[in-house]
Amino acid sequence: MIVSSHYPSSLPSSKRSYHVRLRLLNISIQHYSDAYRICLLSRMANQKYVVVGAGPVGSLAALYAAKRGHDVEIYELRGDLRDPSTTPLNFTKSINLALSERGINAMRHADQQELLDHVFSATIPMRGRMIHGKRPSGELFEEPQDYDIHGRTIFAVDRAGLNTRLLDILGKMPNVKFFFDHKLTGADFKRRKAWFEVKDQEGSSGRPEEVEVDFDFMIGADGAHSAVRYHLMKFTRMDYQQKYIDTLWCEFQIKANEKADPEDPKSIFRISPNHLHIWPGKQFMFIAIPSEDGSFTCTLFLPGAEIAKLEADSSKLPAFFDQHFPGVTSLIEPSELIASFAANPHLPLITIKCQPYHYSTSVVILGDAAHAMVPFYGQGMNAGLEDVRILFSILDKHAAAEDNNPESPGTIDAALQRGVALVEYSALRIDDAHAINDLALQNYVEMRDSVLSPTYRLRKFLEEFLSAHVPSLGWHTKYSRVSFGNERYSEVVAKSEHQGKVLLRGLVALLFGPVIAGAFGLYWTRHRSLAGGSLLAVIRDFVKGFYKS
Repeated sequence: MIVSSHYPSSLPSSKRSYHVRLRLLNISIQHYSDAYRICLLSRMANQKYVVVGAGPVGSLAALYAAKRGHDVEIYELRGDLRDPSTTPLNFTKSINLALSERGINAMRHADQQELLDHVFSATIPMRGRMIHGKRPSGELFEEPQDYDIHGRTIFAVDRAGLNTRLLDILGKMPNVKFFFDHKLTGADFKRRKAWFEVKDQEGSSGRPEEVEVDFDFMIGADGAHSAVRYHLMKFTRMDYQQKYIDTLWCEFQIKANEKADPEDPKSIFRISPNHLHIWPGKQFMFIAIPSEDGSFTCTLFLPGAEIAKLEADSSKLPAFFDQHFPGVTSLIEPSELIASFAANPHLPLITIKCQPYHYSTSVVILGDAAHAMVPFYGQGMNAGLEDVRILFSILDKHAAAEDNNPESPGTIDAALQRGVALVEYSALRIDDAHAINDLALQNYVEMRDSVLSPTYRLRKFLEEFLSAHVPSLGWHTKYSRVSFGNERYSEVVAKSEHQGKVLLRGLVALLFGPVIAGAFGLYWTRHRSLAGGSLLAVIRDFVKGFYKS
């Protein structure tokens, strides 16, 4: 099957979305006969699910599948991620993750209390941003900006800890198997076969041993440089867009307070543990996210040209920080700044959009494999976990559809039903994934620059005031809709744009209303004294004259 998702770019987004859905649905029907034939070969209620990628998204997808009784095999390029010696793909510690309602809701639907207990016991609530800077007088300042007028928080979570808990839960399930150090090298999604190279195991030819794996359904959750997506492109006409932004990132660390007061648990933190700390630098920034041990995982985001200058002479790094990120050198020793900059890689940031996300009834991609985004909205993992919840809710809906085969009710149409579900999933999720991808890029400007803007602060104040004091309007900030709710990302964008237009009209009326009223008063007085006439006629003449001018 070849799925074409091309459509005229001149169409409005709503109509383009409709064209995508219609074309995907029409093309999927062409393969019902093939899918039905495959189903006839295997009259089994339980399917074999192969999940490629054992990160948080892949692990949660495996958990959802296993809870539904399917036989699940998890294949991971790296070694066991629970082993501290396993090298991360980016050769550095992971940026601490921000977990919000969408991710928590996805884990809630996994029906694993052990997982939720871990989330709320091993995370740190962050109620807002803490903006750091220096006043013209030279005085350092910290300015808190709460995320939500209603006091809701996001959570700082250690990626490795969350991943370990998910894998431990999966390890206890009898229908789940792990295959670490397995690299996907080939896939035939028509015949439902995949091939993996096994690390450190050589075959008779001297090359790494390759194993063949049969499956009913493959879930690709193997990151931005997804091997599943690469092979999926051979079976469907995938629209694909990849872009690197002109920013590199490097990791640093603020160490825990060694002189902490045993009576005060928070004294182990050298700055507030309940905030995401930002040092905005207009074109770049430095951030710090708290960890349970009292340290902060810090990240420098800097254009490539600036990185190159500092790489040429890293001794200038402390002076650069003092100029652009005042106060950081009192938290991280200058020698440690230089050492971390030299030792830790300077990594790129990539944004990926593609469509569709599936082929026939046999494969789908989730998370970064489908929509890698920059980290500035803290939604990368949350969106990936939400992918899992939405995918399985659609699969469940179609699996519960009536089966008209009296000989084998509930089993014979498993692939057919999954095929229809995948069409719906791709059509539904594409708009939302593209929306949060764009929002993440926009939020970089907000974090490094707009947080200091009076216009940004005014709009935030007005929206929060309306949300708190006139709740019947349903008014919320864009950030609160994204981070504290489960609305579709595309709907959040639409509502935010509408709110922006309403606020703009209100401000224009507020600013120019008195001027227009005064002008009309003078016109009415003059017109009545000269010619008389009704008020309606005067208003009509005034409006005509106003527009002519």
